[in-house]
Amino acid sequence: MAQTDIFETTFSVRYAETDQMGVAHHASYVIWMEEGRSQYMRAKGFAYEHLEQHGTFLAVAEMHLRYIAAARYGDAVTVRTWIEELRSRTVTFGYEVLHAVSRALLVTGQVKLVCIDRHGQVSKLPESVRAAIEG
Repeated sequence: MAQTDIFETTFSVRYAETDQMGVAHHASYVIWMEEGRSQYMRAKGFAYEHLEQHGTFLAVAEMHLRYIAAARYGDAVTVRTWIEELRSRTVTFGYEVLHAVSRALLVTGQVKLVCIDRHGQVSKLPESVRAAIEG
């Protein structure tokens, strides 16, 4: 299921996300990827808050980032998000963070999420979630 359904979200680098030189802090990319993931799910018609209201949570199990170039304060960045792998209990998202104007690649990444219940026990992804992701 690699990169067949890509969702893009674009926003500007905020001052609070940078260091004294105006360069985006490395941790900001993790937050941006989470925003890309949230927007991806909303675009699929399934918001995280809906999952959580029904006792299903997606916990980060693994995260990999490769930093290629820096974003700076005021730059518009685009986060490209897609599903790399969907299994019975996990979903892995793939990401590219691009400079929105030049389309220069800034960061690549993957985040693997595991489905858990209210008690922290690993559980299967609900069929409604699988259908939304696959749809």
